[in-house]
Amino acid sequence: MTTDPRVKTLTPVFDRFTDTREMLDHARQQSDEFGLDDYFVVDVDSHREPNAHWREVLEFMENPVMRSNSLATLDARGTMMYVPYPGPGASGVSSQSMFGRVPHQDPQAEAVEGVTRHRDIELSRRAMDAIGINVQVIFPTSLLGLGMSPLAEGEAQAAYAYNRWMIEAFCAEEPRIKFMPYLPLRSPEMSLRIVREFAGRPGVVGFLVTSIRYSPVHDNQFMELYAAIEETGLPIAFHAGPTWDDDWMKTMNRFISVHALSFVHCNMVHLTNWIINGLPERFPRLKVIWVESGLAWVPFMMQRLDHEYLKRTSEAPLLTRLPSEYMREMYYTSQPMECDDHDLLEATMKAINAETQLLYASDWPHWDFDLPSSILGIRFLDAKAKRNILGLNAARLFNLTEGPGVG
Repeated sequence: MTTDPRVKTLTPVFDRFTDTREMLDHARQQSDEFGLDDYFVVDVDSHREPNAHWREVLEFMENPVMRSNSLATLDARGTMMYVPYPGPGASGVSSQSMFGRVPHQDPQAEAVEGVTRHRDIELSRRAMDAIGINVQVIFPTSLLGLGMSPLAEGEAQAAYAYNRWMIEAFCAEEPRIKFMPYLPLRSPEMSLRIVREFAGRPGVVGFLVTSIRYSPVHDNQFMELYAAIEETGLPIAFHAGPTWDDDWMKTMNRFISVHALSFVHCNMVHLTNWIINGLPERFPRLKVIWVESGLAWVPFMMQRLDHEYLKRTSEAPLLTRLPSEYMREMYYTSQPMECDDHDLLEATMKAINAETQLLYASDWPHWDFDLPSSILGIRFLDAKAKRNILGLNAARLFNLTEGPGVG
């Protein structure tokens, strides 16, 4: 116990055992105050932690040696965080809950009694009902670092197993939960198989690339994959994340620094490669979403890429328009929305055509999650824009058909 007067010790109110409904009691009150029942709210980025369910997931791992080795390590250590197939690459993820922040994402900690559905479905429904969410797209937290695994085949095997488990154990049982199957880019063959096998399955609304990876998204080996996704009519999403394993991030001595830059840096690189190499021209019907990078970086990239392109157009011969024009047709999720300067936020939303291109995201249950009030409280947005951002843009993008204002 510290005696330093500069350090205040607070009596814990919430911990990882706290019931979601208690944790989000004020959110429920707030949703009532804003009349969220009259809105169709789609949360395009939320998370569950699969660590407690790896034994179920591994039943779907097709490589028998990898499955056996993973189960043996799971028995020995009790977690998949140290198994060589999913990790490493999650050092940033493991730092999220430091310094007193509530790690409210342990699916084994919160009590779930008297329900017959999967416990994580129950926990997801508790959060959705409290926050005022109609539909929630869920991503696996610890797999965000899977793209940094040294074993490409391990990434492919773990991704396929998790995708099958998520679709068959979750989406088939709960229509309010949606999912974007994970694409292990270092295995274009497995990625293509995942698209062809899972497109059209219940709850599948797109496909996910974790952005913490060094795969050049413009490599020719991915062109057949992008063509297949475009043919489905579903979007491809690039989900950012934190990592301390990148050489630039290793120069930082505080997680706040890593958190500020890591989530943005990875998507800046992938977006630049995507546009400058002409992928919007090669796949004009392929819709692209940039997830969990906030918004402040987007106008910067618009200006920066336009400025460079106008001076060196010969290096981007496939482009027929300014990079910013392609960016205005892409989609962006709101969380974590930088809203401390409303003038800058207003300019940002104008730059990205937020009324049609911005998608609400909570990032629940992470420590910096945003409620729907983060959108409803923006003074310069009119009622139509708020409805679009909270859910109708996502309804159109994902072909959802149920809810207020959807038709």
